[in-house]
Amino acid sequence: MDFFEFLIALVSVVGAFVTIWIILVYQRKERKLKSQPDTEFNLRDLSAMAQSMNERIDTLESILDAEVPGWRDQNEHQR
Repeated sequence: MDFFEFLIALVSVVGAFVTIWIILVYQRKERKLKSQPDTEFNLRDLSAMAQSMNERIDTLESILDAEVPGWRDQNEHQR
C-alpha cells in the first residue's frame, strides 16, 4: 500500500509542476506577442503594393504576348 500512496503523490506533484510550467509558457508567449508591433499597412503602402503588382502583371502579359501570341483567346475559351 505504501508504494501506491507514493505513486499517487508523485503523479500529483509532477502533474502540478507540468500544469504550472504550461501556464507560464503560454503567458510568456502571450506577452511576447503583445510586445511585438502590429504589421498594419496604411493606404499608401497598399497603393504602392498594388501598383508594383500591376507592373509585374503587365510585364508577364507582355512576355506571354511575345512568346504565345494567342494566349488571351485560349484563356477566354476556357472560362
